[in-house]
Amino acid sequence: MIRTVLNCVLTALILLGMVACRSEPPEQRLRQTIAAMQEAVEAGRPRDFMESVSADFVGNDGLDKPGLHNLLKAQLLLNSKVAIQTGPVSVDLQGDTATVRFSVLLAGGNRGLLPERGQMQEVTSGWRERDGAWQVYSASWKPVGE
Repeated sequence: MIRTVLNCVLTALILLGMVACRSEPPEQRLRQTIAAMQEAVEAGRPRDFMESVSADFVGNDGLDKPGLHNLLKAQLLLNSKVAIQTGPVSVDLQGDTATVRFSVLLAGGNRGLLPERGQMQEVTSGWRERDGAWQVYSASWKPVGE
């Protein structure tokens, strides 16, 4: 009887361990990373945003990771309040890489509830997954309609 109870407990622990070890699908983890980056910008935490940017990042006009960090910090200094609204996010997974496309409305200002500045951009970004974490390694953006 004790052996049966112990076997049941052991089986339950193994099953719980298997469920706990099951990771989320890659696309869901990527979408969570993008959401966390958006939250970091809106909260004024550029360092948290940059954790998901690859060391070999390349953006518009050869913008590299340090340049992106400086651009982000400058925008956060210029705008005490930043809001980001993304349109539908399209994810095209290819193994451990992905292409993500979306439109984004960036708004900022220093006073009141209404933004003083805003722009709508179309973004295409390249991502790679390493050790279960997604990092953006390339991005290009342009005003909507161009």
